[in-house]
Amino acid sequence: MKIIFWGTPDFCTPIFEAIHNSTHDIVAVVTQPDKRRGRGNKLTFSPVKQLAITNNIPYFTPKNINKDIATKDKIHKLNADLFIVVAFGQILSKEILTMPSLGCWNIHASLLPKWRGAAPIQWCLLNGDKETGVAIMLMEQGLDTGPVLLEEKIEITPTENASSLALKLSLISSKLIIKAIDKIERSNIESNSLDKLNLINQSDINRKQNYARLLNKNDYHIDWNDSTINIHRKVLGLYPNTYSIINNKRMKIIEAFPFREQYYKYFNYKSDNIIECYKNKEPLPGQIISYIKSIGILVQTKDSLLLITKIKLEGKKEALSDSLIQQITSQNGNIILQ
Repeated sequence: MKIIFWGTPDFCTPIFEAIHNSTHDIVAVVTQPDKRRGRGNKLTFSPVKQLAITNNIPYFTPKNINKDIATKDKIHKLNADLFIVVAFGQILSKEILTMPSLGCWNIHASLLPKWRGAAPIQWCLLNGDKETGVAIMLMEQGLDTGPVLLEEKIEITPTENASSLALKLSLISSKLIIKAIDKIERSNIESNSLDKLNLINQSDINRKQNYARLLNKNDYHIDWNDSTINIHRKVLGLYPNTYSIINNKRMKIIEAFPFREQYYKYFNYKSDNIIECYKNKEPLPGQIISYIKSIGILVQTKDSLLLITKIKLEGKKEALSDSLIQQITSQNGNIILQ
């Protein structure tokens, strides 16, 4: 079948490659315009545009596809059987959704109707969900409201972060979408329609509906007056960009664990070799109270302790060596993260 692939970030790569290596034909790619990124403010292609270039596939980079009449006309003339949309980054109009003869299909990284919206991976981790998955959905004008064709669940491990979970869901998606496309093709051949697909309306799925809103800059800043478990979820869900302020510099918290017995195995805690930095019986939230040699620093939260095992100080490489631990805890226990 002739497919137009709509997508932008790295998440799309395994999915694109699975379709490209199948018996189906990606006749064009639609992706977000180039953006300036990094310290050099260099104009950079999206990962999906790079895939299109590498594989000699025509591509379109509309700033707003719904208003770009010329691009819409070119896409329409390609006469695609179906569109596959994965984290494209723009809402599609009814005009575009009805272009392909066999529908416009979305790969959504959650178990619908839970976590409709732009950031489902991040919000399922922020919420402390025990499971998530992938849904293949026939798109309609509502935000992630269309009927579901296929889904696959996975459990979320206690130390899963946004990056590792995205990779898992992307690989699942790459297999599930091939099943979906083949199923759509068979249904069309057998009945010349999609009636036999047995799509499931989201209203018939017994899950609470949640909205995964776009994240903003304030979401990444850690509030030490919050609970240890909520801060831990933030470190995982917004990996690797949660941060705190130390000595007027930004400190990204790359890896951290609640300092509780059930987490000891994750940071190889085998001794009581804790060196105290602050001996007050009532430390303030954000106070660095001690460190564990070769492991990390212990920080007071609203209700208990968080062990930070990996950080990235502004202008420095990602690390948490003993020398760095001593450097940031050398002020006689007066350091408070903000």
